[in-house]
Amino acid sequence: MFLRLIKSLMALALPVCFAVPSAAGQVTIFAAASLKTALEDLAPVLENATGHELTLSFAGTSALARQIEYGAPADIFISANPDWMDYLEAKGLTQPTSRTDLVGNRLVLVGQGAAADLNNSFDFGARLRGGRLAMALVDAVPAGIYGKAALQSLGKWEALMPQVAQADNVRAALALVAQGAAPLGIVYESDASAEPRTPVIGVFPADTHPPIRYPAALTVGAAGDAREVLDWLMGPVAQDSFRSHGFQVPGQGMQ
Repeated sequence: MFLRLIKSLMALALPVCFAVPSAAGQVTIFAAASLKTALEDLAPVLENATGHELTLSFAGTSALARQIEYGAPADIFISANPDWMDYLEAKGLTQPTSRTDLVGNRLVLVGQGAAADLNNSFDFGARLRGGRLAMALVDAVPAGIYGKAALQSLGKWEALMPQVAQADNVRAALALVAQGAAPLGIVYESDASAEPRTPVIGVFPADTHPPIRYPAALTVGAAGDAREVLDWLMGPVAQDSFRSHGFQVPGQGMQ
């Protein structure tokens, strides 16, 4: 019988002191919101294979990192960019030798309309028609940071900035487009593949933003079972599943 608690933390809460460690046989994973669909699908398979029960907590990477900093009982942290992993590592809150790049991703523009090359001649304004461009928080959440970098590289940021609708995380930005609140959004390719109402218009060139990597690591207080769980996530079954959800995997096309 699987016991799996899934927490969708879609906003940064006030700092809280956490003192309850994972129970024996349980492993708590704090993962970037863009991994939600993939990890929820993998959870019962992983639990069956390892015998360990999972607690999955999803939010923007910055929110999760802050929660770990304030004592949240995570065993494994999966970040959507290296910077927040570096942040926790510098504070001595992760085990550096356990760190590994779990998956990669691509940045895409989603919305209704014809497919197009995303270059400096692409007319975002014509596609927006006065509407909003949905993005994750552009100065805190990795998807937003990457999106801002891509728009700056294309020379579009200054003109588009007033039309940007910032969301707490990339899944919230995706929802704005899916629900019709914004005609366009900048999200990860894996997010677009999880939402049939948000077709991909184009992929941002890899040279317009830093490489998108999802580093994973054990926390300093990780349960002993967490190492086996992290190893399983790096194994062939999990990696095949990540790829089917639109992620890139090490050794197979990861930019």
